[in-house]
Amino acid sequence: MTTPTATARISSKKQTLEDAYSPPANFLEIDVSDPQTHGVAKKRYTDYEVRMKTNLPVFKLKESSVRRRYSDFEWLRNELERDSKIVVPPLPGKALKRQLPFRGDDGIFEDEFIEERRKGLEQFINKVAGHPLAQNEKCLHMFLQEPVIDKNYVPGKIRTT
Repeated sequence: MTTPTATARISSKKQTLEDAYSPPANFLEIDVSDPQTHGVAKKRYTDYEVRMKTNLPVFKLKESSVRRRYSDFEWLRNELERDSKIVVPPLPGKALKRQLPFRGDDGIFEDEFIEERRKGLEQFINKVAGHPLAQNEKCLHMFLQEPVIDKNYVPGKIRTT
């Protein structure tokens, strides 16, 4: 025979308006936006603004904005695959068919393609940066916060002291 107290609900604390509308305890927001195409002919490329806002103590800057190309995202993915223990999600495809010559359109520089790629890159960086183990990798911090990626850096973990 069970007593009524054994099945009683745990009383929860009433949420105040201040609790409901205060900033979350920990947050990390990353937007990939503002695609810009530079150069001409074979030297043409598109880069994106990568904006980050966070209150996580592991990041030295609480807000940052950098411009990154698709190849920079590839670099980050390769670094994480090589040096970390996490399963790194895939990047949006390379779109090799869109790079063929003699196309009737702008190929990889079409607005529709650039927007699809932007969405894919935003999903990728949010998945990666949201992983607790990836948040300690130097390559992720450099990718999100340094204006220029030092590809000769020494891989390792971020120390928070």
